[in-house]
Amino acid sequence: MNNANRIAAAFAKPHPALVCFVTAGDGDTAANLDALVEGGADVIELGMPFTDPMADGPAIQAANIRALKAGTTTQDVLMIANEFRERHPDVPLVLMGYANPMVRRGPEWFAQEAAGAGVDGVICVDIPPEEDSALGPALRERGIAPIRLATPTTDDFRLPTVIEGSEGFLYYVSVAGITGKQSAAQDSIDAAVKRLKAATDLPVAVGFGVRTPEQAGAIAKVADGVVVGSALVDLVAEHGVDAPAHLRDLTARLAKAVHSAERAAA
Repeated sequence: MNNANRIAAAFAKPHPALVCFVTAGDGDTAANLDALVEGGADVIELGMPFTDPMADGPAIQAANIRALKAGTTTQDVLMIANEFRERHPDVPLVLMGYANPMVRRGPEWFAQEAAGAGVDGVICVDIPPEEDSALGPALRERGIAPIRLATPTTDDFRLPTVIEGSEGFLYYVSVAGITGKQSAAQDSIDAAVKRLKAATDLPVAVGFGVRTPEQAGAIAKVADGVVVGSALVDLVAEHGVDAPAHLRDLTARLAKAVHSAERAAA
């Protein structure tokens, strides 16, 4: 299955998609990624460690520090992605990170290397849609989806700019803040997803602050996907080389809640 189709296939399943995040270079990344797949994750987000992860809370900040202390480079991240693709030919893989590691050698270089590693999509937190030319065209040319972020402060005037040129899915950041620290009220998520789905045909996945199967299941009633990151990264921090078993268990419980959610009437 090629890059363009894996994400679409994940969201075309008869249930909402579970999107799971871990940081590259934090612990045994290959084993951690395999555990997420075995637990039932539909889409994998692989974090690219960076010195200034401005959108991330303490859990992912600490994971970035651990990965960088271990010497993890952009080339290492691409190698991890390539080896993941060999083991899991049909599971969508999205790189999530910041502009500096993605564009410092040129967007064309990054897009070519990512495509060669079997990457399906890229979320670049700090390139706004108004500056799409910095990375977007290079990704699209290689068949990689530039996945955009919408937030509670994305108003009706700016939303079309966010959606234009976005591919794969639209990532709704459910809190105006950093990852992992607070959770949005369900009614605000319901209203936001309804507004976004009225504006785009892209699947809408909701993340930031989703930690428990109960939260994930509630969001899955209205969203096309649910993103969980910090709760999984915390397990890597707590259990180290023994993390895969714990990741598999939590992912399985999240997957059960997300996949069995009864969709709310539109």
